[in-house]
Amino acid sequence: MKKQLLVTADRGETRVAILESEDGRKSADPRVAELYIERRGSGSIVGNIYKGKVDNVLGGLEAAFVDTGLDKNGFLHADDVVIPGVEVARRGRGGRGKGKQITELLKPGQEVLVQAVKDPLKTKGPRLSMQLSIAGRLLVYVPQGEGVGVSRRLTDGERDRLRKAAGKIDLQGGGAIIRTAAQGGKREDFEREIKYLHKLHEVLCKRAEETPAPAMVFQEADLSVRVARDIFSGQFERAIVDDPKQHHRLESFFTRTAPELLERLELYKGEEPLFERYGAEEAIQSTLSRRVDLPSGGYLMIDYAEAMTVIDVNSGSFIGRGKGARLEDTIVRTNLESAEEVVRQLRLRDIGGIIVIDFIDMSRSRNRETVLTTLRKALDEDRTKTYVVEISPLGLVEMTRQNVTEGVREILTKACPTCEGEGVVLSEETVAIDAERQLRELAAERPDAESFLIAVHPEVSTELVAGPGAPIHGIEADTGRRFHFEGSEALPIDHFAVLLEGSREDVEERALPFREGEEVLVTIQEPHMYNEDDAVAKLDAYVISVAGAGRLIGQKTLVRIEKVGRSAAEAELVDPPPAASAGSDGDGSERSGRRRGSRGGRGRRKSTADAG
Repeated sequence: MKKQLLVTADRGETRVAILESEDGRKSADPRVAELYIERRGSGSIVGNIYKGKVDNVLGGLEAAFVDTGLDKNGFLHADDVVIPGVEVARRGRGGRGKGKQITELLKPGQEVLVQAVKDPLKTKGPRLSMQLSIAGRLLVYVPQGEGVGVSRRLTDGERDRLRKAAGKIDLQGGGAIIRTAAQGGKREDFEREIKYLHKLHEVLCKRAEETPAPAMVFQEADLSVRVARDIFSGQFERAIVDDPKQHHRLESFFTRTAPELLERLELYKGEEPLFERYGAEEAIQSTLSRRVDLPSGGYLMIDYAEAMTVIDVNSGSFIGRGKGARLEDTIVRTNLESAEEVVRQLRLRDIGGIIVIDFIDMSRSRNRETVLTTLRKALDEDRTKTYVVEISPLGLVEMTRQNVTEGVREILTKACPTCEGEGVVLSEETVAIDAERQLRELAAERPDAESFLIAVHPEVSTELVAGPGAPIHGIEADTGRRFHFEGSEALPIDHFAVLLEGSREDVEERALPFREGEEVLVTIQEPHMYNEDDAVAKLDAYVISVAGAGRLIGQKTLVRIEKVGRSAAEAELVDPPPAASAGSDGDGSERSGRRRGSRGGRGRRKSTADAG
């Protein structure tokens, strides 16, 4: 698998994309596999080390909350408490009863050195650990650890070789983990890197001594350096950067840690934006869509919930290949495509937590195993820790994926202020029925008012005035009151407010946009529903039917109001223009928007009724 790294930066954010192409494919046709976005002032804190102060210790949760100076206290579980020479009671088999409880080890007000291992997500604060680690390109140095561990992603033979190569380096009483990127590394490479990591640890310890809690004492590298450090290895063909400052940072990092990789670092100077040139911009936009199309014609539907993400596989327009195509073969083909695309979407969107995949039901156990094997093989390319369960009797695959930082979708979006993230809003019919009740209550509570002006969404007022049975007439007959409505499309669908109450004349003066005989300049928007010779103009939700304006769609013209109603008016053209010069005066210029014959303005309306 060949890979490329793209880095683009501007004043507001830094974006990183990883491109992948299978061996044998044209290198000019890579696909975006992973995306990372970091905004100024709101980047990831994973890897940062803080000198914190214990705020509270909860024995029932086996955890402590630590003030690190951030908006929310961090969560420190007993499993992540590390105190040299002290055994801590852990969860799991044999954990209970062995070692000291967290309430014996930590007290409110106590200062501790902790590292963020998970970003604050939604309502939760950051997850913390007292097991500190400082990451390099080849090694992760663990000051409180011991021995040398090796990444399990490497082959057994390479793991043994690397363990021997790193076994003789001086760890100064700590431990180390050899990373996947160290494949092919030599002892000299490890010695050079461990010296660099030891210097970072010395700086950390000095800052921790001098800095009062709570405060950050060590900051993880910025996004571009962090991603390059974690994944830039022999598999990578090149790293392309379009920002001189980011290019300089990466150049300095590689000079210090991997001089042999400098020749693969490239400063992009093309005219076309870097992310558009390689399709990364399109990939970012695709992460906002629920539907993901498959090459065969099938598609995925991705739905997010608080506790899990559900992915549904559909065959769509795919009906198999050839005349002899069988249903089971069609299903298996769709599921195999889906297994690979699901993993790509998990990585692209950085989806974490519980994930349930609803594959199309397969009758043969051999086919179910094939799909599961394909899914697991695709997950081998995913650097994030995952766990997959066998296909359940219901045909579902359950899996978990470590949730460390916010994904692209969470960074780019916010909850809808109208539906508050629910994804649905009340229908206009439901709101209109509720509004009927409120109008009756209003009439009973305020007996002195003859008429009311109510602010509601235009679709709701349409349901009340012109909907089935015209409910407003029944309400007015029962209550003896008169109701007028006002509102724009910008109002929430369930908005209801009393704008004015009083005599019928006073409310109508404010509520009705025009008076009979007024001339106004309007934009003819659409044909009339029932008469092809007529047309319609709109002012917010107020409809003006214009007789004889069917030829003037999209044009401005002067009309005379003939009849004024609660939600609509009827009008006719002033000096209907000839067909050859519709919408213009004899000299080709538009008429002015000044009213003629008006009996005065209404205060809330402009001098024209342009719908544009």
